[in-house]
Amino acid sequence: MKIRIITAIIALPLLIGTIYWGGWFLCFMIALISLIGINEMLKAFKADHVGIQLPLGAATVCYYYILFIGKTEYLTYIIATLIVMLLIFYVFSFPKTDFSKISLALFSFVYVAFLLSFIVMIRETAAIGIYLVWLVFLIAFGSDTFAYFSGYFFGKNKLAPNLSPKKTIEGSIGGVIGAIVLCLAYGYFMYSKGVITDLSNMKWMVLLGGAGSALSQIGDLAASGIKRQSGIKDFGKLLPGHGGVLDRFDSNLFTAPFVYIIMNLLLKI
Repeated sequence: MKIRIITAIIALPLLIGTIYWGGWFLCFMIALISLIGINEMLKAFKADHVGIQLPLGAATVCYYYILFIGKTEYLTYIIATLIVMLLIFYVFSFPKTDFSKISLALFSFVYVAFLLSFIVMIRETAAIGIYLVWLVFLIAFGSDTFAYFSGYFFGKNKLAPNLSPKKTIEGSIGGVIGAIVLCLAYGYFMYSKGVITDLSNMKWMVLLGGAGSALSQIGDLAASGIKRQSGIKDFGKLLPGHGGVLDRFDSNLFTAPFVYIIMNLLLKI
């Protein structure tokens, strides 16, 4: 626990500074996190071959570059090129390379690079992005914290014993309630700053907290399932006490696109 806290004390200011700065630095850092996360996924299933890593790395860098310059319509070109490059590698390394590794590579790009990119898209939404982007982390980290303590004090019934034996239904409910409270409190803060001009929009804070917490927990459980199937305890050792990038950001992978969708479709910001 001590190592976990020390890591958080060091990493948290870097995260806050990165989000606050935004722009090219945020794109660079999220791209870097994506590259590490993709490599963690490949290593988990022993698919970290240079013939797979290079196309994925190039696709990730190109994707975040076009995101930075605002040319997201080029994403289809990147995906098409990535698929072709991976299949070329597959053809010339057959039968040594199993097709499941090529499928894993494509999934890794979407699961890590694409889903994490919603953090950038939210942050770069006009002047209010600096306020809204914190919801991604508030929901995920808040839900995780409240779920932990609720489970510790009240947990009795297992939530998903085959995936994560320590998680309980009581802890999950506590995480949802905690996330709703945090989102409501943050919503009033945004209202005081003029980001939210209509108090009726506060109902969306309840949705963000409740549904966001549920998705956050599913993201965590999904990552647990991936680790169990690949036979590893943690995705990596980059963050002592926390594991790898995917161990720390598994919940954010689900909350980031959710916040973006609610922001655009319901809040219409």
